[in-house]
Amino acid sequence: MRALRLMSWKTEPVLTEADVPAPGPGEVLLKIGGAGACHSDLHLMHDFTGDTLGWGPPFTLGHENAGWVHAVGDGVTGLDIGTPVAVYGAWGCGDCSRCRLGVEPYCENPGATPAPGGGGGLGMDGGMAEFMLVRHTRHLIPLPGGLDPVAAAPLTDAGLTPYHAIRRSWPKLAPGSTAVVIGVGGLGHVGVQILKATTAARVIAVDTRKEALDIAEKYGADLMVPSGDGAADQIRTATGGHGADVVLDFVGANPTLALAAAVVRSVGDLTVVGIGGGTLALSFFSVPYEASIQTTYWGSRSELAEVLDLGARGLVKPETQTFGLDEAIGVYRTMHEGALRGRAVIVP
Repeated sequence: MRALRLMSWKTEPVLTEADVPAPGPGEVLLKIGGAGACHSDLHLMHDFTGDTLGWGPPFTLGHENAGWVHAVGDGVTGLDIGTPVAVYGAWGCGDCSRCRLGVEPYCENPGATPAPGGGGGLGMDGGMAEFMLVRHTRHLIPLPGGLDPVAAAPLTDAGLTPYHAIRRSWPKLAPGSTAVVIGVGGLGHVGVQILKATTAARVIAVDTRKEALDIAEKYGADLMVPSGDGAADQIRTATGGHGADVVLDFVGANPTLALAAAVVRSVGDLTVVGIGGGTLALSFFSVPYEASIQTTYWGSRSELAEVLDLGARGLVKPETQTFGLDEAIGVYRTMHEGALRGRAVIVP
C-alpha cells in the first residue's frame, strides 16, 4: 500500500510503499476513508525532536482518521466488516485513572505506551495510507447515521479539540455571556460553530485575515474583529467594558496571548489551545481577579461521540477540501504558507 511517512525529524514526509498490516489479537485493520492534515503535523516536520516528545520517526502521518473496518484480530467482537468508524486519536495506557475515564491524552502512565501523548499518526503509524492498524477497539467509535468518513475525519481533532475546550467552560457561557475566538483557522472556525450549536453566548471572532473573518461570519459569529492595534479596545467596548467570559486562543503566540489576557473578564476562562510557542506572564495584577488560565489537549472518547453526533446532525461541519495521497506533500506546503482554507482531508 502507499503511505505518507515521516522518516526523520526536520524533514518533509515521503510517499512510499509499505506493507499492509495484519491485525493481531484485539486489533482492527481499517480501510481509510479520510485522514485530516493538521497544523500539528508541521510542528512534527519542522520543530520537534525526540528529546521533546519521547518518540520519533519513522511513522505514517495522519492523526485525524475515519474509515471502514476491513479485518479484525482474534478476540474482537461487535465490529462487523464494513462498519464505518472514527478513530479516537490519543492512545494511552488504557489502565490508569485518566484512561479509564476515557481521557487518554492525559494518560498518567506514559511509560506503558509506545508513543507517550501520541497515537496513530503521532509516533505510531497513522491514517495517511490506504490502511491503518488500530491497536485496540476502544479507540474506535462507530459513525452515527448519515456521517461519512471523509466528513468525520477532521472532527476527530479539529472538532474534538475545540469541543473539549468549550465544553469545560459551558457554565460560563449562559445567555448574556460573550466568547472570544482568537484565530479562526482550521480549529477556530469549528470552535465558532460549536459555540453557536451548544451555547447561548455571543461570539466574537478575531483574526488577521479577512477571509478567515468571513468564514467566522458565515458560521454565525456576532462580531468580527481584525487582529492588531485596537482589537482589545473594540472587544472591551463590545462587552460594555467588562471583557469576555471565555477566551479561546487557537494560536498561542505572544501577541494572541497578550490580547487574550487583555480581554478576559474577571472570573472568566482563558484557554490556550494553539501551540504557537508564546508565553504569558502571570502575576497578581496581570489578569483580572479569578480569571482561570489553562491549556487543553484533545478531548475524551465520550466527547468525540458527542462531536460526531453534532456532525451527523449538520450542526458542526468543518470547511474541508479533499486531496489524494499524491497531493498530500503539496497540501502541507500550502498549509505552511498559510494559504489553506479550512481543513484538508486526504482521501487514499
